[in-house]
Amino acid sequence: MNDTIAAISTALGESGIAIIRISGPDAVNVSGHILTRKIFDEPGRMYLTGLIDSGKNIIDRVLAVHFMRPKSYTGEDIVEIHTHGGMLIAKLCLELALTNGARLAEPGEFTRRAFINGRIDLSQAEGVLGIIKSRSIEALHASARTLTGELSRTAQKIHDDILALQGSIEIQLDFPEGEVLNTLDIHSGIREVIHELEELLSRCSAGMILRDGIRVVIAGSPNAGKSSLMNAILGKKRAIVAEIAGTTRDIIDENIIINGIPVTLTDTAGLRESNDVIESEGVRLAIEAMNDSDICLYVIDSSREIYDSELEYMNEILNRGVKIIIVFSKSDLDTITHDLNVKCEKIFVSSKTGAGIEELKTKIYSMACDNSSVNEGLNVSVRQMEEIRGSLEALRECESCHDEDVIAGLLNSSRVSLLRVLGVNADDELLDSMFSRFCVGK
Repeated sequence: MNDTIAAISTALGESGIAIIRISGPDAVNVSGHILTRKIFDEPGRMYLTGLIDSGKNIIDRVLAVHFMRPKSYTGEDIVEIHTHGGMLIAKLCLELALTNGARLAEPGEFTRRAFINGRIDLSQAEGVLGIIKSRSIEALHASARTLTGELSRTAQKIHDDILALQGSIEIQLDFPEGEVLNTLDIHSGIREVIHELEELLSRCSAGMILRDGIRVVIAGSPNAGKSSLMNAILGKKRAIVAEIAGTTRDIIDENIIINGIPVTLTDTAGLRESNDVIESEGVRLAIEAMNDSDICLYVIDSSREIYDSELEYMNEILNRGVKIIIVFSKSDLDTITHDLNVKCEKIFVSSKTGAGIEELKTKIYSMACDNSSVNEGLNVSVRQMEEIRGSLEALRECESCHDEDVIAGLLNSSRVSLLRVLGVNADDELLDSMFSRFCVGK
């Protein structure tokens, strides 16, 4: 970390400005060689100066600012040069910085230095990535909560509670002649921490849904109204609708935001036996899509009797653990009373009149959240979720255990998992894997 790095931190193109960031012990010296005016009399102040090439020719009028260590983003001296937008001038500025002693930054290296220098912990660093990848305002809020340390503070507090419980047990193990440990109090304390971890896991689950979204697959028999339903949910014509059964032969994907949750909505071919090779392939893809979905909207024409094959398909999907909402379509026509003995959500809709469509969206949202509040969601990575789950599982094992040695070991495992969430003792392999997902310049 003794070298100085540089990169373009804004997207290349015809933007209003481009920002070139230089960070490291030699950042001030590097920028001094390529700017006409010294900008370091008052750190944090933006200066108007000139960008000069190797021949001392001014090639742009720029704004430059110096952020002094250790209170900068990376914890090092940082100089930012704001050029006019455009690919050529931004690249020239970067080349000048590299020629005068900096090296090109690796993906995520600025944020990695912020972590190494103690400006942020690993969960906050992953919050930065969440902000970059947010696809909705709600996802952005979840990432901001993580970036500002809400996840870190919660995980640290739970860690400290576990440490206190572990300490009580280990004192008793080290000094057995002392006061007898009240195991009822220990188990009561463990249950309290389990409740805290369950709440944290719920908030993190909501955050992952906000960031990654869900896949909702529309399935059902031919001519049940699947494509019409997709168009009604989207509020536009996306899928071809026709009276001819089997019109949809392929998978059709479209993205939509439902109450802040990114949803990939998928229309599929009608489910039926067919000698047509192309239609059979469409049915195979439809079944594959249903099995991989988070929620399946199984569409049934409410104006006719239910086919036995529809019940078979639905039970097969349910047995695979996929959540189902049965959507009775064409409710604007004369409907039949259906005695459907399937334990899942049901709703009547009309794609023609729009009846029931907003209620269906609400059901999708509620099923996706599964009692989690997206308003309290925290952005986390898959790695962090696995560590939190591991911490919770270790505590749950403690509930039924009365061996103090075993309980102490389980508490330690639970506590160490939370330390990994925070990035304590993170190895280079983990850091390389995580920061490689960042763009260069962040």
